[in-house]
Amino acid sequence: MNSSRPHTHRLPAVVVIGAGRMGRAMLRAGTDAGIEVSLAGRGDLPPQAGAAEIALLCVPDAEIANACRTLLEDPPSDLRYVGHTSGASGLEVLSGAGAAGLAAFSVHPLQTVPDEAARLGGAPAAVEGSSPAALAVARDLAIAIGLRPFELPENSRAAYHAAASMASNFLVALEESAVELLRDAGIEDGRDLLAPLVVQSVANWVESGAAALTGPIARGDELTVRRHSDAVERTSPALTELYGVLAERTRAVARGRAEVGA
Repeated sequence: MNSSRPHTHRLPAVVVIGAGRMGRAMLRAGTDAGIEVSLAGRGDLPPQAGAAEIALLCVPDAEIANACRTLLEDPPSDLRYVGHTSGASGLEVLSGAGAAGLAAFSVHPLQTVPDEAARLGGAPAAVEGSSPAALAVARDLAIAIGLRPFELPENSRAAYHAAASMASNFLVALEESAVELLRDAGIEDGRDLLAPLVVQSVANWVESGAAALTGPIARGDELTVRRHSDAVERTSPALTELYGVLAERTRAVARGRAEVGA
């Protein structure tokens, strides 16, 4: 990333509060973009944060409101905007900022951040602002660090974040379940064995959506599906219900694909 990325205007100084994975990833992205950005722990603002006009809270959802209150006990003198990076929480958790005469915003990178080295550039980002100026700050910040901002329909944040969890968190849980089934069947190195299949399947879905669906359910081979179910029940009983739920959902996707193509 570089500072030549177009955005509406040069951003004022930013202090990122929260030194976890997201905080450090945002610090790195902001630094790479040429933004004047500093990193602080909760309640431990460094001297250079005194000139910050924007505070970005990168803390767990349950701690956002408290982190906002702590910040406002002794805020930077030039502070105008307080934001957070949560996907699940709206601006209500920043109500303390409004009460203090500050504008609130949020920027949620729609990207997995397993560590501070995660690259955010190119990912979409859900943005929200308590005023047109705050929304502009959220958009400018997102664009400056290489994100693609979009606004969520009203009252859809929880569903949006649930969809993100399904696409990312549940995918990891699903693959770990497949590895567990292989291990219970006496087959080691399951992740290495399955990785090429998983990577190609995701690439196919990105390219073709539901048309990427293959396998016995897609071709209507219910005999094989029944053999699968029996094998799961014998080998990994704890996964039997999961297999059944996923099989039914896969049938629904296959039916929907057939209806679209009819």
